[in-house]
Amino acid sequence: NTILQQIAGCDLTKIPGISTLTAQIIIAEAGTDMSKWETSGHFASWLGLCPNNKITGEKIHGNRTRKVKNRLAGALRQSAVVIGHTQTALGAYYRRMRGRIGGPKAVTATAHKLACLIYRLMRYGEKYVEAGMQKYEEDYKKRQMNALKKKAQLLGMNLVPASC
Repeated sequence: NTILQQIAGCDLTKIPGISTLTAQIIIAEAGTDMSKWETSGHFASWLGLCPNNKITGEKIHGNRTRKVKNRLAGALRQSAVVIGHTQTALGAYYRRMRGRIGGPKAVTATAHKLACLIYRLMRYGEKYVEAGMQKYEEDYKKRQMNALKKKAQLLGMNLVPASC
């Protein structure tokens, strides 16, 4: 692990679902210089983990992800499935997405999130800090409440908490 950490500039194995083998695949396929890609979105697109929207006449006629022969994309998808079984913030994200959009798309969405996370860790030397599933759930509830308050304001109503 220390050798991988020295090569990559950060400890990738701290991320849930990323094993030493996956970290080796990341380094082998993408390299250690993340400045090749302008943003994390560009990196995720290179991996084929972004939607490929076919738009004409302001209408979307298809939005599948591109087919790419990249071992790193496959490894991140496998890691996403593993993450779905963990009690972490990423695991909670995967399960929420699976309930909303289905299993295969949730795997791709979680792999996309992992790719962006890996990009930031390797490009800027950030450290991975696990917030935990509890914190993720609290933040998600706050986001839902704010969205409900905005919707109520648009409709000219007030949101009042129920008193039991």
